[in-house]
Amino acid sequence: MKQNMGNADRLIRFSAAIIIAILYLTHVISGTLGIVLLVLAAVFILTSYIKFCPLYLPFGIRTNKNHK
Repeated sequence: MKQNMGNADRLIRFSAAIIIAILYLTHVISGTLGIVLLVLAAVFILTSYIKFCPLYLPFGIRTNKNHK
């Protein structure tokens, strides 16, 4: 599994996940939409941590500058 995410992409995903979590915890979003967004936030954090996004593979997208 080669890394295909750059630092800017990782920062944006991590920030979006934190914002979603805050909105859920403050009850701005709730119900089914809140749960779906929390799952998405968890995926964002996981992909940011491992620096790999499986959805980028079929499209050949790489946001990291250090690929060979």
